[in-house]
Amino acid sequence: MASSSPSSSPPLPPRVRVAAYVIRRHPSPALLVFDQPAFPEAGPQVPAGGVAPGEDPERAVLREVAEETGLTGARVVRRIAVDGRPYPETGQPRLTTYLLLDAPREGPEEWEHRVHGDGGDAGMRFVCRFAPLPLAHPLADAQDAHLRRVDPRWAAPGEAAGRPDEARPLS
Repeated sequence: MASSSPSSSPPLPPRVRVAAYVIRRHPSPALLVFDQPAFPEAGPQVPAGGVAPGEDPERAVLREVAEETGLTGARVVRRIAVDGRPYPETGQPRLTTYLLLDAPREGPEEWEHRVHGDGGDAGMRFVCRFAPLPLAHPLADAQDAHLRRVDPRWAAPGEAAGRPDEARPLS
């Protein structure tokens, strides 16, 4: 007689996401980042979020940048990497495609934006700015880990010390 073993539930599929490296190149290279005053412990981060079913990463990243920062007129240059690190708090699987975007030449260096719509971050206030590259401090959730793939001089602080990097480059 065969013994039965408890069936394990199948693993959750990863949440498909995008993250934006929006670079303003003049007068010197700077990366679009934002802080959430209601959650200062979150730290600075780049625009990122989910990809809707049937939506391509390029369209999703432009949508996320506009939703989270109000910035329009950015142009997608290329995909940089697909990062398979799980959510740090929950361990849930995710696949994040990092994309490089050129920022419009004109516009403020710093501004506030309140998120519109009906998503999970609706109503949140974000303080946005262009941070000079290389960054003085790491971003939340190691979001800066792929900057070196855009320009080796922009390597994230602490990367040489062996920060985790579970990504496939797309070059």
